[in-house]
Formats: sequence, C-alpha cells, structure tokens
Amino acid sequence: MTRPASDAWDRLAQGNERFVGDRSEHPRQDASRRADLAEGQQPIAAVLGCSDSRVAAEVLFDQGLGDLFVIRNAGQIASSSAIASIEYAVAVLGVPLVVVLGHDRCGAVQAAIDAAGPDAPLLPPLIAAHIQAIRPAVEAAGTDPAAVGEAHLESTVASLLAASDLLSAAVADGSVDVVGANYRLAEGRVDRRFAVGDAT
Repeated sequence: MTRPASDAWDRLAQGNERFVGDRSEHPRQDASRRADLAEGQQPIAAVLGCSDSRVAAEVLFDQGLGDLFVIRNAGQIASSSAIASIEYAVAVLGVPLVVVLGHDRCGAVQAAIDAAGPDAPLLPPLIAAHIQAIRPAVEAAGTDPAAVGEAHLESTVASLLAASDLLSAAVADGSVDVVGANYRLAEGRVDRRFAVGDAT
C-alpha cells in the first residue's frame, strides 16, 4: 500500500513536471476553493524553503490554496520559529511529508562563504547571526557554492530532527517522511536529493 508521504511527494513531483514543461494548471485557486478553506486547512506537505523571490513553492510545485504549509527564511535555516512551525504542521495539521527545499545561487549560502574569508567586511549583526547556521557547511565543503548548498541541505534536515523530538518521533513511527530537495533556478526543476523515511 502506498504511504501518504509517498502520495504527497508524487503529487509535488508531478506538479513540478508541469511547471518545468510550461504546463502549469494553477489548480485549486478559485472562489470555491477559498470558501472550502475558510473553516480549516489540510495541506499535503510542509515546505521549509528559502525566502528568495524566485523560489515560491506553490508555484514551482504547481499547487493551490491550502495545499502546502510553507515556512520561508533566507537560506532555509532550521531556526526555532521554523521548527515550531513544522511541529505545528505535523502535530496539528497532520502533514505526512516535510520538504526542506534548497536552491542554487542562494544569496545566504554565498554570504556565508564570503563571510568566512579573511578580509570579509562585517555584516549587520542580525544577518551575521542568521547565516551562522550555514558556517558548518562552509567549513565542511569549502568555497564551492553548490557543494556548500548540498552540505547545508543535509545539515538542515539533521538539525530539524535533532532539535525536534516531535518530528523525529513522527519519522521513527512512520507517520512522517522528510525529503531534502534542491531547486535549479534556470531549469525550474526540483531534484529530490535524499529522504529520511520511506518517501520515494
């Protein structure tokens, strides 16, 4: 029997194929859908993505209102507010799938690389504190943005599971899967890089 997380990922993958092929359907975005959602929501997945204006999950997965519970910040950082939001999606909304979505040419990743240089200018304090979460990926992968982005994606998923007993328990009991994915800006394609759980 197909698990709900696999069903959810298949639906996202199919939507991304439509987007890549310039065949987006823009589903479930009409007045009837708005009315149906007025009393509640049942999204199929939670997505932790980057705030980059080019990486709007509902668009690149060709989904509609109420389909995705989206959390965004620069560099898809596993901040306390992001983790709490994911826990809400899992515990209250019952999503079976959490997607952590990185992308190429990420400004936050590049900022973390640049900040590690010996002559790097000082960043505003809040920005510097925010990109500290990417520094381990820079230390592990060097100065290649693609390699740092990949390492950061892996460490973000690991951080989510380490910081949230609720999420790690849901993964352990098979009720939730976590997928790490990367979006390619020019092609429009989302590549599934790895999964924790049974999502295909």
